[in-house]
Amino acid sequence: MKPQNKDTGIVYSTEFGKMCPACNKPKWKCICRKEQSIPKGDGIVRLMRETKGRKGKGVTLITGLPLGSEELKKLAKSLKQKCGSGGSLKNGVIEIQGDQRDVLEKELGKLAYKVKRAGG
Repeated sequence: MKPQNKDTGIVYSTEFGKMCPACNKPKWKCICRKEQSIPKGDGIVRLMRETKGRKGKGVTLITGLPLGSEELKKLAKSLKQKCGSGGSLKNGVIEIQGDQRDVLEKELGKLAYKVKRAGG
């Protein structure tokens, strides 16, 4: 297959399946996804408590972690175990059930992250 023009925007090929419209490579060979894996930040990990859209149930959000997706999954798992509660990882943001800001601030401080509480 010859290289595609970036203006074509091919999103599917019968030969390769789903294609990345940015680099015109198959999704599993995409080079632009690897470049975006570690977000650039200001070096501060922020802890927020949020109840919006959860029927009054509060969650603690952790943002600003400069980690790739696999490292983020491992960290989320260990933090959930430390708090003794459930949670999830969505779009690079770790959500942990309940108001766990005190425990998380201490644990992230042990891991040498600069932690700041954000929001109310």
